[in-house]
Amino acid sequence: MITARLTVSPHFVVGPVNRRLFGSFVEHLGRCVYDGIYEPGHPSADDDGFRRDVIELVTELGVSTVRYPGGNFVSGFRWEDSVGPRDERPRRLDLAWHSTETNEVGLHEFAAWLEKVGSELMLAVNLGTRGVLEALDLLEYANVRSGTALSERRAFNGRAEPFGISMWCLGNEMDGPWQLGHRSATDYGKIASQTAKAMRQLDPSVELVVCGSSSAHMPTFGDWEREVLSHTYDDVDYISCHAYYQEKNGDLGSFLASAVDMDRFIESVIATADHVKAAKRSDKTISISFDEWNVWYLDRFQNEEKIAGIDNWPVAPRLLEDSYSVADAVVVGNLLISLLKHADRVTSASLAQLVNVIAPIMTEPGGPAWRQTTFFPFALTSQLAAGEVLATKLQSPYYDTELYGSVPLVDAVATHDSSTATSAVFLVNRSQDAEVAMTVDLTGFDGTILLDAQTLSDPDPSARNTLDNPERVGLSPNKTAMVRDSSVTVTLPPVSWTVLSLG
Repeated sequence: MITARLTVSPHFVVGPVNRRLFGSFVEHLGRCVYDGIYEPGHPSADDDGFRRDVIELVTELGVSTVRYPGGNFVSGFRWEDSVGPRDERPRRLDLAWHSTETNEVGLHEFAAWLEKVGSELMLAVNLGTRGVLEALDLLEYANVRSGTALSERRAFNGRAEPFGISMWCLGNEMDGPWQLGHRSATDYGKIASQTAKAMRQLDPSVELVVCGSSSAHMPTFGDWEREVLSHTYDDVDYISCHAYYQEKNGDLGSFLASAVDMDRFIESVIATADHVKAAKRSDKTISISFDEWNVWYLDRFQNEEKIAGIDNWPVAPRLLEDSYSVADAVVVGNLLISLLKHADRVTSASLAQLVNVIAPIMTEPGGPAWRQTTFFPFALTSQLAAGEVLATKLQSPYYDTELYGSVPLVDAVATHDSSTATSAVFLVNRSQDAEVAMTVDLTGFDGTILLDAQTLSDPDPSARNTLDNPERVGLSPNKTAMVRDSSVTVTLPPVSWTVLSLG
C-alpha cells in the first residue's frame, strides 16, 4: 500500500482561521435567487416568500458571508431599482446573462434573508456603467443611521436601522472583455481609487476589495494586479482572486490536482502585492479576497446555445446548473485546503455560487431541495476548521500530471482551536486507483483522542446526487482511523476527501 505522513505541531502557526473564508456568492443569475432562495408559491415558503428548506440547508452549510448581487450582473445594475415598494420597482434587462430582472428581491429582502441564515452581507458596487457618486449614494442609504435624504428613504422603505455593511467590492472582473464597462488596469485603478477614497470619507470603517484578475490565465494577469495596486494600495484592504476548475478531455489526474494551480495563483498575487508594498515603502499588507472559486464546467456553458434576440429576455432561466460528481467534491475539498493553507493572507473567500447556479444546493420549482456532492466538504470544513491553521510537513509520493507537472498524491492541512482543545485534519487522496495508508504525527499534542472520522468517496468517482436520487452520495464514517501512541493512522480511499476530528 502507498504510505504518506503528515507532521503537525500546535507550536507552528500559519494564521487564524477567519470565518469569512467560508463565504459564498449569490448573483442575480439564472435560478439562484428566483426559484432558488425565493419561491413564494413553494409549499415551504415563509411569509417573505423564502424557501424554508433552502434556509435550513444554507444554515447547515455554514456560510459566513455572502457576496451580492454580482458578479457580472452588478456592472449593469442600478441599486435604486431594488428598493422601495415592489409594485413600483422597474423590470430591467440584464445584459450580462440576457435575462429580465424583476427586482422583486432587492437589498432589503436579501438582507432579511441573510438574517434568517445567519450570514454577513458583502456588497458589490457597480463600477462598470456607474461610478463614484452612485457608490456613495448606496453607502449612505445602507450605513448612515438617519438625518439625510437617503437614510430617511431607507427608513421609509421599512428599515429604520442601518444595514451596517462592512465589506464592499469595487466592481467585478473589470479586466474581462465580457464585462460591461471593461477598462484597462490604469483606468480601473484610477476609478477604484477615487471611489475608495470617497467611500472612506463617508464611512472610514468600510473594508474594500479591489478587482484582481478574473483568472490566473488572463493575458494581463500579474501586470493587472501590479498596475491596479499601484493606484489603490493605500485605499483598499483586499485584492480579489477568481478561479474555476473543470475536468477537461478526460484528464482526471490533472483535475484532481487543481489545488496546485490555486496555490500558485495565490502565491503569485501575494508576491505582486508585496512588490507594490516594497515599491511604496509601505507598512501596510494587502489581504486576498478569493471571492469567486469553484468547480465550473465552463466549456459546457460555452458550447450551449445562448439566449439571444432583442425580444427574448426570460426571467430566471436555467443557467449554469452543473451536476457535481464525487471527483468534483474532492476537488472542492482540496481547494478549501489551499485556502486554509494560506490563511495568513487569504482572509475572505466566496464559493460561487450558493443555490442552483454552479452550487452545492439544488432546488426544483414546487419540489425538493437537495445537497450536491460539493456540499459535504464545505459544510464539514466550515464546521470543524477553527482557531488557527497549523504549519505542517507532508511526506507523500508524487505523480505526473499533464497540466501541473509532478504533484503530491496527498494534500492536507490541519487546524487547532486552543479554546476548545480540538483539532481537525483535512486530507485528500488524488490517486485514482490506490488507497493511501496515512499517518498523522501529533507528537506536540497531549492525550489526543479521535472524536470522528468522515470520508467522501465512492467506487464510481462520477457518482452524483440528482433530483431522482438526491442521496446517492454522502459522507461515511472512516472506520480505519485510530490513535496509536502520539499519531493517528487512517486509510484514504482512491479519489477521496477525509476529515479527522480530534480532541
